[in-house]
Amino acid sequence: MKQEELTKSRIQIKAYSKTELAVMYNISAKSLQSWLKTVEKELGPRIGRFYTPKQVKRIFEEFGAPENV
Repeated sequence: MKQEELTKSRIQIKAYSKTELAVMYNISAKSLQSWLKTVEKELGPRIGRFYTPKQVKRIFEEFGAPENV
């Protein structure tokens, strides 16, 4: 997903937990974990239980912005 598309979407890029992201994508946390394994090296580790806004932006770019906002 390009920067323009992220800007047009109504999703706020901020720190999210794994559970929050799974709800946004309407999938289970386990499924989200499988998705994230494919970009694990690019994302780096979470800070506590949250992904940073930079990591969230990368997730949205890789998998598309979630439609369930």
